[in-house]
Amino acid sequence: MTKTLLLLVVGAAAIYVVATVVLFAAQRSLIYPAPRAAPPPAGAFDGFEEAELVTSDGLRLRAVHRPARAGRPTIAFFHGNGDSLDGAHHATRALGEAGYGLLLVEYRGYGGNPGAPSEDGLYRDGRAALGWLADRGVPARRTVVIGNSLGSGVATQLAVERPVAGVVVISGFTGLARVAAEHMRLFPVRWLLRDRYANAAKLPRVAAPVLVLHGTADTLIPAQHGRDLAAAAPDGTLELVPGVGHELAYLPPSQEAILRWLEREGIGAR
Repeated sequence: MTKTLLLLVVGAAAIYVVATVVLFAAQRSLIYPAPRAAPPPAGAFDGFEEAELVTSDGLRLRAVHRPARAGRPTIAFFHGNGDSLDGAHHATRALGEAGYGLLLVEYRGYGGNPGAPSEDGLYRDGRAALGWLADRGVPARRTVVIGNSLGSGVATQLAVERPVAGVVVISGFTGLARVAAEHMRLFPVRWLLRDRYANAAKLPRVAAPVLVLHGTADTLIPAQHGRDLAAAAPDGTLELVPGVGHELAYLPPSQEAILRWLEREGIGAR
């Protein structure tokens, strides 16, 4: 090996090592790109009230709540990694119009909330949300948890811990390590990740019925993740939406499918 070639190899290796270190250090800013826009005022959510969720580590988080019509359960909605309460409101509008209660949860570090997001932190936020509902007479058995994209990890974890009425996973993933490895094949991301959200490994322990919705044209999280999630759930139902990408949660087919499934499973009425 010539000296020039050796220098090139050493230089390339050094660049790779530096890039790997930077990726490791910056991973949470990549996983949780919290929107910079100011949170919408309370008046932006018609029929909703402000809710303050107190987490087990002492954070006070903003959420918004709309009570259920008599006989309807309440839906706790957990949005994706780059979304907000405004997006959650759009993704659940038809569910609220159908009389389902809604608790739209904003994570730590998002929408003006204190704290910094992490897997453990978002699980604490989810537990605070279900605790807030329970304190107001809505037990887990009358609560449906819905998770979109990253929110699928929170919804799945809560369903393992609590006897919820049902689980809906929209554009979800089997595990964050798999998604990262699919998009960053040059780096050992499976070894670097701090946060993993191992949904497929947890779903076999979920007793509640599970609906998995996925667009066949999703390039961020391919539809095979949805197929594998539905197969992992003891009572899983898969609905693939042809030609739709990762924006599925905000489109009418998503909410229409959820409403049909809730009624079919007998979750829609007491």
